Amino acid sequence: MKNHFPALLASLLVTIPPAVSASSAVDALLDEYRGQGGGTFNAEAGRAFWNQAFTPPGAAEPRRCASCHTADPGKPGKHLRTGKPIEPLAPSVNAQRLSDVHEIEKWLKRNCEWTVGRTCTVQEKGDVLTYLRTL
Repeated sequence: MKNHFPALLASLLVTIPPAVSASSAVDALLDEYRGQGGGTFNAEAGRAFWNQAFTPPGAAEPRRCASCHTADPGKPGKHLRTGKPIEPLAPSVNAQRLSDVHEIEKWLKRNCEWTVGRTCTVQEKGDVLTYLRTL
């Protein structure tokens, strides 16, 4: 009986996309945001947004990105409502973070709506991503 494993493995490797680095995914999104009207992205503005308090409609207390992710995105966090652990966001600590454009967009959408109470602007998202990749 012929062993088909090498051919199967080769075909799987061809269909699996290569891993994208956090820098590549963030660069792609920043380019997209610029195309949507974002200006020059600023890490300091991203840090300020990260720590800014928002009280979305229906929230009893103000929320910040740092409320769940901590003021240091290089450290693990915990979701305020569910208590679920959150891995560090800084790509320098967690190479898996910020490496998938779809995941970044999904979580920015969810987290902006929950924390800020609205969709974040392309400028806000670009500033935050610029901040996170400087860590």
